Amino acid sequence: MEELKVSTDVLFVLLGAIMVLAMHAGFAFLELGTVRKKNQVNALVKILSDLSISTIAYFFIGYGIAYGTHFFVGAEQLAEKSGYDLVKFFFLMTFAAAIPAIVSGGIAERAKFNPQLAATFMLVGFVYPFFEGIAWNGHFGIQAWLQNTFGAPFHDFAGSVVVHAVGGWIGLAAVLLLGARHGRYNKEGRIAAHPPSSIPFLALGAWILTVGWFGFNVMSAQTISGISGLVAVNSLMAMVGGTLTALWAGKNDPGFVHNGPLAGLVAVCAGSDVMHPIGALLVGGIAGVLFVYMFTLTQNRWKIDDVLGVWPLHGLCGAWGGLAAGIFGLQALGGRGGISFMSQLIGTLMGVAIALIGGYLVYGAIKKMVGIRLDQEEEFNGADLSIHKITATPERESGW
Repeated sequence: MEELKVSTDVLFVLLGAIMVLAMHAGFAFLELGTVRKKNQVNALVKILSDLSISTIAYFFIGYGIAYGTHFFVGAEQLAEKSGYDLVKFFFLMTFAAAIPAIVSGGIAERAKFNPQLAATFMLVGFVYPFFEGIAWNGHFGIQAWLQNTFGAPFHDFAGSVVVHAVGGWIGLAAVLLLGARHGRYNKEGRIAAHPPSSIPFLALGAWILTVGWFGFNVMSAQTISGISGLVAVNSLMAMVGGTLTALWAGKNDPGFVHNGPLAGLVAVCAGSDVMHPIGALLVGGIAGVLFVYMFTLTQNRWKIDDVLGVWPLHGLCGAWGGLAAGIFGLQALGGRGGISFMSQLIGTLMGVAIALIGGYLVYGAIKKMVGIRLDQEEEFNGADLSIHKITATPERESGW
């Protein structure tokens, strides 16, 4: 029976890893549909390349920093417990690889390719696992201190803060260091609209992410005995809440409508195992409005050219999710309890600070050494031709 349990755990976590791996196709198509046609190929190549670099960085460096585990032993030893430790690495690697996938959407259309790969290696190898180790493996005694001081540790079941807020705030640092796309804002204060190149592809990306998210959240239990239908239904309710409020606040705009479910799902990750489904609906609904309002504000008022809105979507909705777990997880609001709002506040602020500082250090250093931005002519021609020497759709067939 013990062998069967271990094997079932391996299958459970493996299926979760595959579902989150599939979410990277969602990141790719969401970006492809949002950017202009001359940058579609770049979106696809970036996400796959970043995933591959992330795997190397996390396997050799990041996973060891976060969990003190390495794989420099014989395959015989790695295969023990049906290889559970390996599929756990695979599952957590797909989370880590979400960091550059999130950042990618913010810096789209004007970032150099190879410097971004270098940034991916540094972020996934060092910055992300530093906070992951604090939140999910009790490093530096911070969780124990929060437990002793406020009665509960920082709770982030599936990564509202650890993954999404960290990715979003790193993305903000990268976007600010990179600057706006040429021609986006002029000196008179006018804004040039860059409408999405393909709403169908944008919608496809959102749907792939939404479906994969149920693996992201439910399989965060990491054992079959820890599986909870509460997590699944809370994820569903938050997704629906985010969709409906984004539909309303965004005045039927399809870009907002398809990012709405993602905003809700980002926000519910942290407390999906402790909230009541009605609480999850409210958390997702607030996230949908937060995204629409803050995306509009950053683009139009503050003139921060965050192409996919990764800071409002992941950075702000992720931080809201960290705080929301400390509110809607309370038994007084129908939750399961065992959480502390002060622990949630401190943990969330810590994640934001580490992400901002880490993002500025990594992108600032690369900007100083080799530059992180395409020159104006390359940007005008588009990243597809400038970097990959091919467009998504050829202008004409060859005459041969």
